[in-house]
Amino acid sequence: MAKDEKKYQKANNPLQTLKRLLTFMKDKIPMLIIIFIIIGINSLFTVYATHLINPLFVSIGNMMKDFNANYPHFLKYIEILALIYVLTAILQFTSDRIMTSVVNRTLNKIRNQLFSKMQKLPLSFFDSNTHGELMSYYTNDVGAIRDALGDSLVSLVSAIVTLISTFVMMILISPQLTIVIIVLIIIMTLLTKVIGKKSISNYQFQQSSVAKLNGYMEEMMAGQKVVKVFNHEQNVKNDFNKINEDARIASTKANFYAGVMGPISNNLSHINFAICSILGAYFVIKGSINVADLIEFLQHARNFSNPLSRIMQQFNSLTRAIAGAERIFNIFDMPDEVDDGNVSLVYATYDENNQLIESEERTGLWAWKDGTQLTRLRGDVRFIDVHFSYDGKKEILHDVSFYARPGQKIAFVGATGAGKTTITNLINRFYEINEGQILYDGIDIRKIKKSSLRMSLAMVLQDTHLFTGTVKDNIRYGKLDATDEEVVAAAKLANADEFITRLPQGYDTVLTGDGSNLSQGQRQLLSIARAAIADAPVLILDEATSSIDTRTEKFIEDGMDNLMVGRTVFVIAHRLSTVRNSNAIMVLENGRIIERGDHDDLIAQKGKYYMLYTGQFELD
Repeated sequence: MAKDEKKYQKANNPLQTLKRLLTFMKDKIPMLIIIFIIIGINSLFTVYATHLINPLFVSIGNMMKDFNANYPHFLKYIEILALIYVLTAILQFTSDRIMTSVVNRTLNKIRNQLFSKMQKLPLSFFDSNTHGELMSYYTNDVGAIRDALGDSLVSLVSAIVTLISTFVMMILISPQLTIVIIVLIIIMTLLTKVIGKKSISNYQFQQSSVAKLNGYMEEMMAGQKVVKVFNHEQNVKNDFNKINEDARIASTKANFYAGVMGPISNNLSHINFAICSILGAYFVIKGSINVADLIEFLQHARNFSNPLSRIMQQFNSLTRAIAGAERIFNIFDMPDEVDDGNVSLVYATYDENNQLIESEERTGLWAWKDGTQLTRLRGDVRFIDVHFSYDGKKEILHDVSFYARPGQKIAFVGATGAGKTTITNLINRFYEINEGQILYDGIDIRKIKKSSLRMSLAMVLQDTHLFTGTVKDNIRYGKLDATDEEVVAAAKLANADEFITRLPQGYDTVLTGDGSNLSQGQRQLLSIARAAIADAPVLILDEATSSIDTRTEKFIEDGMDNLMVGRTVFVIAHRLSTVRNSNAIMVLENGRIIERGDHDDLIAQKGKYYMLYTGQFELD
């Protein structure tokens, strides 16, 4: 824990962070001005109400001498005070309503920008953070900002206006006694500066610890079935206790430094009030101030301490917000996924002169557009001396070279960790190669815009993911503008139509919890249907039938063959029966292609593939 905590010992400039946070409210400046004016008037009313104490006491004293003559004056002050308190209540309600609207719109803007930013980050960012840690940005960090903007900002503005107006009134009553207040301000400023640095750095550590805790809980809840199968409940509990304890320690430190400001402020206020009372009594005896003025000054001193205490009490909320904002801004400042390509994918057709031209409508024909030059998309993919490492240290692929001609089916087989899935990740440019070249129809894929590159590829992954929505919506995810007829046609192509029509509401059946109301095989069929409706010229099947039983696999074989017609297909499979009809099979081991050829060639070689196929060696 100490190692993690050390990262947060140096916080960024809190004022700069606060200033950057407030820029999200710049389009709400007119509303903020109205709020601050209302708060200012409200605070001035409060100070004026305190000022009325002096003439109210005088009128009470005069009533003791002549009740009938001075009672109207006393009643007038009571009516004014009542009116002021009614007006302050109305103004407070109005400012709260407006501020609630401003805060919620600001948080909406922050969440939108945060979500948009995450869509631009490279896949490596999501690989290195758990789902719980990512969600923590939207819950804990945004929640801390909400508390600060909703409560602290209003309290701070109100406190500042009250402090200034009260300070002016105290100077007018007694400059000598005001010096005591100035000393209090200096002490509080120094304490805030010293404790503030500690508090913000510890709050940053707390937010990070809570994010790790959320990540662990999310992971364990999702894998609860595995935990119970292997009787790991106690181990999981022990790990949770350790992470939870780290979060407790971090939270204790953060709240201690922030919470200590309140008691210190209150005690200093009491000491300050006592000193002012003693000195005030001395000045009354000397005749330099009368009793009524002293009472008013002491009331102002009490009112001066209250907003000062409120500022210190809001310090906790404000430091949490700054720590949360810094974590969010760290995401904003991350470099976007690199995309320096200038070649785009367009619909194409042939004119009367048999020249390839761009089309505005989908024609079933695609072309790469580089400036004004069009190159027909055929699906020719080549790896040339490719080297790759995820972390820059351990190389995963070593000098990998192969080609896939248009319409060919290329299969990759090998043990887990051999580099099969890595190859498909590189085709998609989820990661950038370290050395070598990947050509797509003769174009270096680094010159192709990532959105266009991925539009030309359809993938069926081993781990299916279905979104909350209808079956129809999940299939349509491959082509958002697809008609209902196209959805059904894609489902039939993947042989998913039969089980879909047996669902309670058919294609309108709502799926939740990542399709938990479907079997694993049914979820995989929907994933295949999603790829079918995308109708991309290149298809990647990453263990696409791993979750489907042998009977179901044979059932969808015809559909898969139909899906692959005319497309370049890359297949990763543990079941070697699914790759027998491939044009070429690449056998990988430790990131190198050790054998290549079609099924018959590899069987004749009697090498690793032969051993795998005959059962003399098994994939792990």
